Amino acid sequence: MEDKVRIEKDVEVSRRSILRTSALVGAGIGAAQIFGTTPVAALGGTTNATLDKAIKEIVKGKTIKVGFTPPVLSENFTQIESAAWRKMAEFEKRFGVKWVWERQAPVGDFNAVQGTLGIVQSWISRKFDAIAVCTGANFATVQDLYKTANSKGLKVFQFNQPAELYPEDQLQTVANIGYDNRWQSGYLAGKYVAKTLGGKGNILQIWGPSGSDWTRGRRIGFDKALKEHPGIKVLGEADGGYVRDKGFTAAQDLLTKYPNVNAIYGENEEMALGASQAIDAAGLKHWNGKTGIVTIGADGLVSGFKAIAAGKLTATVDIGGIDQGQNLIEAIFADVALGQTLTQIINNPTQVVDKTNYKWHQAYAEWALATPRKYGK
Repeated sequence: MEDKVRIEKDVEVSRRSILRTSALVGAGIGAAQIFGTTPVAALGGTTNATLDKAIKEIVKGKTIKVGFTPPVLSENFTQIESAAWRKMAEFEKRFGVKWVWERQAPVGDFNAVQGTLGIVQSWISRKFDAIAVCTGANFATVQDLYKTANSKGLKVFQFNQPAELYPEDQLQTVANIGYDNRWQSGYLAGKYVAKTLGGKGNILQIWGPSGSDWTRGRRIGFDKALKEHPGIKVLGEADGGYVRDKGFTAAQDLLTKYPNVNAIYGENEEMALGASQAIDAAGLKHWNGKTGIVTIGADGLVSGFKAIAAGKLTATVDIGGIDQGQNLIEAIFADVALGQTLTQIINNPTQVVDKTNYKWHQAYAEWALATPRKYGK
């Protein structure tokens, strides 16, 4: 009788939380889970023989074909993909699932949305089991495309997408894995700037392309933070295109017009790092804890953490890219292999990272990048 109870408890555990078994849980750091709120000790970085065997019997060596479509090939999406590979390798070893993984991004920048649509249509025609997509394409257009995918049996999972800006009943996806750009990115950055400057100072803003949903979401949060701290004044803003070289040019132009500035907000980390280079080029000083220009971005890149360590970037918002990669695979496996139902919005934790805490964030990203196995090209 006791064995029966124990097995039933194991099965219940598997339904709620067995898929979240990252190194962070094993290390006791406690990353987010999408299937429960408390990691089970027996599964924290180890395996459970009874549970793994039961899941293997369900999976039966199934092969899951996944198309991975980021908006661009960049450091941020490389980190997300590497974290996904880590989770894929773990599930392959534990549960016997096999993976076919193809990555394709449109040629160009974040505005190359037509390329994304063509890639998704290709995944549909080739009868993939699931696609993982992040795009700057028009919301209505992609939802219509996702609806077509659904009708042909292809499961769509969005990641790193500002899904919070739209009604859930209009989303034609299985799940959206990410974070809330308003309150988990823009607002955090604005509050950090205000706190660091003591509630008073002048700031420059470098945003992504006009009309971007990421920009819209993060601006909502950042503006709220500034309203709470009216002593922070915005002197100017520019479009940095989400890339480092354009961020550099935008910051350089702004600093020429407004040299007496206390902070620069780069909506993403690439633009913030470009702004950091512009500060050096102008012969200005970076924030040293008392004086200089505060710079903050958002992503959570290894290059950003190294810049923080070197005093070239004050802070960034780690948007949980490593957790996104792992939770993306957990969601695909749960739905496609186990037939579970997911919530439409799955948000990961985020955190402002500066010199006080960058080391563990950097170590986590480097752990993901050192994946034991790579899939596809």
